[in-house]
Amino acid sequence: MDGPSTLFEKGCTGMGMNITQKIVAAHLVSGRMEPGAEIALRMDQTLTQDATGTMAWLQFEAMGVPRVKTDLSVSYVDHNTLQMGFRNPDDHRFLRTAAARFGAVFSAPGTGICHQLHLENFAVPGATLLGSDSHTPTGGGMGSLAMGAGGLSVALAMAGQPYSLTMPRIVRVRLTGRLTGWATAKDIILHLLGLLTVKGGVGKVFEYAGPGVATLGVPDRATITNMGAELGAPTSIFPSDDVTRAFLRAQGREQDWRELAADADATYDETIDIDLSALEPLVAQPHMPDRVTPVAKLAGLKVDQVAIGSCTNSSYADLKRVARVLAGRRTCPATDVSISPGSKQVLRMLAAEGLLTDLLDSGARLLECACGPCIGMGGSPVSGGVSVRTFNRNFEGRSGTRDGKVYLVSPVTAAQAALHGEFTDPAGWGTPPAQPELPERAPSIRHLFVDPPADGSSVEVLRGPNIVALETFPPLDDTVEAAVVIKLGDNITTDHIMPAGAEITALRSNVPAIHVFGRVDAGFAARARAAGNGIIVAGENYGQGSSREHAALAPRHLGVRAVLARSLARIHRANLVNFGILPLLFVRPEDYDSIPAGAAVTIPAATLTPGGEVPLRVRGVGDIAARNDLSPKELEIIRAGGLLNYVRN
Repeated sequence: MDGPSTLFEKGCTGMGMNITQKIVAAHLVSGRMEPGAEIALRMDQTLTQDATGTMAWLQFEAMGVPRVKTDLSVSYVDHNTLQMGFRNPDDHRFLRTAAARFGAVFSAPGTGICHQLHLENFAVPGATLLGSDSHTPTGGGMGSLAMGAGGLSVALAMAGQPYSLTMPRIVRVRLTGRLTGWATAKDIILHLLGLLTVKGGVGKVFEYAGPGVATLGVPDRATITNMGAELGAPTSIFPSDDVTRAFLRAQGREQDWRELAADADATYDETIDIDLSALEPLVAQPHMPDRVTPVAKLAGLKVDQVAIGSCTNSSYADLKRVARVLAGRRTCPATDVSISPGSKQVLRMLAAEGLLTDLLDSGARLLECACGPCIGMGGSPVSGGVSVRTFNRNFEGRSGTRDGKVYLVSPVTAAQAALHGEFTDPAGWGTPPAQPELPERAPSIRHLFVDPPADGSSVEVLRGPNIVALETFPPLDDTVEAAVVIKLGDNITTDHIMPAGAEITALRSNVPAIHVFGRVDAGFAARARAAGNGIIVAGENYGQGSSREHAALAPRHLGVRAVLARSLARIHRANLVNFGILPLLFVRPEDYDSIPAGAAVTIPAATLTPGGEVPLRVRGVGDIAARNDLSPKELEIIRAGGLLNYVRN
């Protein structure tokens, strides 16, 4: 990358720029930096993980590109580390050999969670990062413009293609004061979620500023940007300052640091002020991250399980705080407690300071450095149980227990729940532990990453019987005759469409075997196959949650040709486009009520124009006005039958 003097000078535009604008301007391939306009950005880095990466690498392979063209691409294995049966080990072997063949760094199972590892080892201030995981914005805590996307979009970025998106509005979140008492960085983002809801960040980047920024360490900043995904935002970002520099110095890579700050006369589309000193411990109640309330209001609620870790709160600083709370004390015997360190570096630092002894002697279980319980990969709560977790999502059934009740909290709040076996009022918790500082030199685990050979052309990519060849989809018909194969309500997540967990995640490279809407409607798959062409009707915020493209790819395999909704989540909408599924929106939201399940719908696709309206003929109802928010390029992709067809043509 170019140095900061060429990338981020105010003089490039002659006017003040915020951080987001500076990075966008430095990476802009096409488009205008105006909110709502389509832009294309050069990607410096990519990351994939095993739940999404196998398909992404199959897609990259199908493009015929011999070598990745980014500055850095990393293939992490962190989601499905329970190697039960042959499927997961085969996928991991495929990922290891594909990385060697095509020029990516490989991170083996157990090394750590992709976002924690990337923050420690690879994230660079001012760089662009695209990852096949919705929580890739974690890198914004380092000052990277880091975004989650579907695997196909990431595969194209690895092939050297720019990433297209809508230029977002930039929201300044001005932090003043300093966190006091038991409030932590997790409570900052929970506060914002309670204020704005899970739809409050759609089309916006949250850029953090103000004197309160300097009081937060890089792991704390990363917690906030990580859960910016729950706001529906493409990404969130912090400045790169002396705090960032100290973190990189401790990681042995101070040479990657560059100062990155907004100009004094930078402008924003919106400003939100947060007084850190006024915050208190908060909790997100089931089953949405925006159902936020003070912890004190839940005092007395019994807790069956506590799970500490995930890509949100598994850093050295997080777990050291937990160890200090638990030291010399016993967790409630009726409460199951597990801890998942974010990386082997974190684990080594805890061990070196004797903090693992404090954690283990308290009664907590130590799990692998992996995602684990966050995606229902082990560690599920008891039937109907209350599970207190430091994670980022609490969608219904995501824990692996369909009637589990998941509450999202900070690590220190989780530790208190573990000790008492119930929620208690923070006023009775005593003196909080001090904010930990990284050692001057953190132990390096860089030797655990597998670098690709200089020439990987002779490497054989190994694949097992569960890795199925990519399906080719036909172009969009001029007239689509489809049936409403399912009608859904508001806030349908990708976990509703195709859940995580050991059973389904092991099938990510075998799309025909994936169960779609199995927890919502067991008859969906058979009904969709029988219909031939299907349309999904949904309410608000359809497809929120994970970036897993399989939530679009698997329905497309079953014949779904369109989704008609009141609103669509950003990444899922992009995945629909990538696989040739037409995303449509109600012109009149009330028309949702008039369309019954099973109705025959005619879509005059030949008359579609970018951003235009189209009348849908619904048998027995009449015409329903729909619109699209597609760019000309996106409409071409859908007409081609999907992005891979479009690129090949």
